[in-house]
Amino acid sequence: MNQEMTAKKMSLNKKKVFSFLKENGFIVSFLLLCVIALYFNHAFLSPSSILSLLNQTSIRGCIALGLTFAFTCGMFDMSVGSTAALLAGVSVLIYNQTQSVLLMILFDLVGGALLGSVNGILVGELDFPPFIATLSTQVAYRSIITLWGANGPFAINQEYMTSFRKVAMGTILGIPHLVWLFVLLAILLWFVLNRTKFGRYVTAVGSNANAARLTGINPRRIKILTYMLTGACAGLTAFCAVARLTSITAANLGEKWSFDGVAAVAIGGSTMSGGHGKVIGTFFGIISYQMIDSILVYAGINPYLNGLVQGIIIVVAVLLQGRRTKY
Repeated sequence: MNQEMTAKKMSLNKKKVFSFLKENGFIVSFLLLCVIALYFNHAFLSPSSILSLLNQTSIRGCIALGLTFAFTCGMFDMSVGSTAALLAGVSVLIYNQTQSVLLMILFDLVGGALLGSVNGILVGELDFPPFIATLSTQVAYRSIITLWGANGPFAINQEYMTSFRKVAMGTILGIPHLVWLFVLLAILLWFVLNRTKFGRYVTAVGSNANAARLTGINPRRIKILTYMLTGACAGLTAFCAVARLTSITAANLGEKWSFDGVAAVAIGGSTMSGGHGKVIGTFFGIISYQMIDSILVYAGINPYLNGLVQGIIIVVAVLLQGRRTKY
């Protein structure tokens, strides 16, 4: 009798461990990458290294967090990189005219939401496939800013550089402003997805739009709002990029950010087909993705192989998702 109870307890414990790993595999991956990074660089976990990693992650991180909502709603957005590039270029011009960081951020947020609403209308109201709709806006937005800048750079004027760097690249409690922005955005979006009616609607539409409609949810409206949120996050990325770089070439800024965001969402455990999103998973996923870049550098691997390694990681992450869904 005791042996049977012991066996049942062991079986139950194994199921709990398996369930935890299934739902939080991104934590295991993150810790494993930390160990590998420490092997190649013993100073990897020093405070300065950690802050540097988070500061570098903040640019792509904001886009990745926004994409979590798009995937949770059963959609996709290829235009986020071009959206960020367009907003970054124009926001540089705005700052040079006004010297207002606040106005710059407001423009990026509102402009991003408006550009995202174009995708939302195409997908939600006109029933375009998300891939086709966002591919179209990706090309359009990139063309606009490339033409506007005559294929050249947009740069903060040298006379305003010192004051801009103080605000945009300063610190609070020794932590860079952009890191605070990234972390606070993750907390806010986690709350929105998991604790608000809008977040529940996004999940419901991603799970089954027809069933959601029968419960009184308007899937078209939710899709538009979701793309607006994703666009606003791309706007924050535009601000982060200008803050870090001060001079950007909009013609090629953020060309890989859509890919990077998808990788982070996949690594973080959100379902690619919709209905299940993990903001915290994406948060750790984009940090892990940045860590992979660092590890490849530490290991002396040819940088031309980065894309191959990253592509393999996405394939493995999606395959593991398929197994989780199946079982």
